[in-house]
Amino acid sequence: MKDKASLRLTSAEMSVLWTQYVNDSLAVCVTSYFLQKVEDEEIRPIIQEVIEITTQNLSLLTTLFKQENFPIPVGFTKEDVNINAPRLYSDQFVLMYLQNMSLLAMTASSLALGLVTRPDIVSFFKRILKAAVLVQDKTREQLLQQGIYVKPPFISTPKEVSFVEKQSFMGGIFGGNRALTAPEITFLFSNIRTNAVGKVLIIGFGQTARDKEVRHYFLKGKEMATKHLNIFQDILTKEDVPAPMMWDSVVTNSTTPVFSDKLMMYHISAMTAAGIGNYGTSMAGSQRKDLAVRYASLIPEVALFAEEGATIMIKNKWLEEPPQADDRKQLIERKEQG
Repeated sequence: MKDKASLRLTSAEMSVLWTQYVNDSLAVCVTSYFLQKVEDEEIRPIIQEVIEITTQNLSLLTTLFKQENFPIPVGFTKEDVNINAPRLYSDQFVLMYLQNMSLLAMTASSLALGLVTRPDIVSFFKRILKAAVLVQDKTREQLLQQGIYVKPPFISTPKEVSFVEKQSFMGGIFGGNRALTAPEITFLFSNIRTNAVGKVLIIGFGQTARDKEVRHYFLKGKEMATKHLNIFQDILTKEDVPAPMMWDSVVTNSTTPVFSDKLMMYHISAMTAAGIGNYGTSMAGSQRKDLAVRYASLIPEVALFAEEGATIMIKNKWLEEPPQADDRKQLIERKEQG
């Protein structure tokens, strides 16, 4: 019987493994800098654990790629980070950042587990999911202990089960809507939180980027995040639902480059892609028409921002190509020319 671990990689397995390698190489750079600057001794062990997890992932992936004769991605290296640069973010933001990144890792590894088939790769992503949940738990616990964990809003407990009886439950585009449901509040809260983390991150990136075009791009991203934050907060406020606080003050005034422009552009690109996915999920899960329309109107704006970022990365040869299918037309034309 053929060893299942020796089966060829599927396109899905190539995709998730390649992406995992690049993301883990980025995580090692970012967290190595955080470890160098952290002052809170309760946060330090969490950063160290993230570094250990991602470093081990890279080692396992490197071994796997060599076994499969698969080109090892370039990703990011110590050349993409200056760990001796001055502090750029507060320890509290680092904690919030790690919580957000562990949430993205949980989502990505769960998706991967639904796509991969080889037993060794299934085990690999189960391990990643378990580690991401552990980091999520530890960051949550530390945020709660420090009194800076922002909880979703509270609403009254329903008195009874009820069913929708009228089409008016869906509301209208221009007003006359019912109160927000718990899922709709949750989506708004989640988008506020992720935009807040992204805004703080991109402010620091904008202050320290070397390339003028990249700095302008990050400034545009900061303005977009601010706009979207205000939209989501206004919706909650008008519904008399408390909106979560922001953390702009957790960025220092340092302008010394910390990360390479290549790393920062990729990081924001990945977070932007995740944001588009979040908006799509929120649109599908919000039954009020005005909310669905609002999300639908924001997605193209974010997509155009992502496209502009990709253009900058291509121009500077920073965008590493993921695995691709064979171009049959090109192969045929090459054969004819030969």
